[in-house]
Amino acid sequence: MEGAITVVAAGSGPETGRGRTRWGLVLPILALPVLVLGFLIIGMFMWALSDSDEDDPRAGGPAKVACAEALAFGGAVRPVNVQPERCTVQHGIDTAYAAVLRMPREDVRAWLRETYPDAPEIRTGGPCGALCLDVSHEDGLPASAEAHVVQVRVEYENAETALVRFSAFTM
Repeated sequence: MEGAITVVAAGSGPETGRGRTRWGLVLPILALPVLVLGFLIIGMFMWALSDSDEDDPRAGGPAKVACAEALAFGGAVRPVNVQPERCTVQHGIDTAYAAVLRMPREDVRAWLRETYPDAPEIRTGGPCGALCLDVSHEDGLPASAEAHVVQVRVEYENAETALVRFSAFTM
């Protein structure tokens, strides 16, 4: 087979001069926005599913405050022998402060009469607890109060201790 001629098709050999494609450069550039968007979507889902809204004022949930601030908003001062449990504020269209206090049962009536001397009579029993007091500017809320309404609900825990739920809010 001397003199046989070998025919090579054009572009089939290594000496065709064909260069690298541009996909090696284009793919990373296209992948970057897709990855960033994916991380943003995952982050939004994780943020939406988080349950830390309780103390996040941006989420409209209550934020912890000093009990003196919560009571002052309703024109009250902190009683002497009180153990503050939790005091919060919540801002929205209106402002609402809440305070949960433990105090000696025998001091509750005197504190309420001293704090709100012009308020209606303290109610006892019924659906609101052992003692109830609702005060507005029209019926005895002090002029120093920023709140429009103050509600106090008292439950007797035992013979010595009362749980006082104080709320003061605007309308």
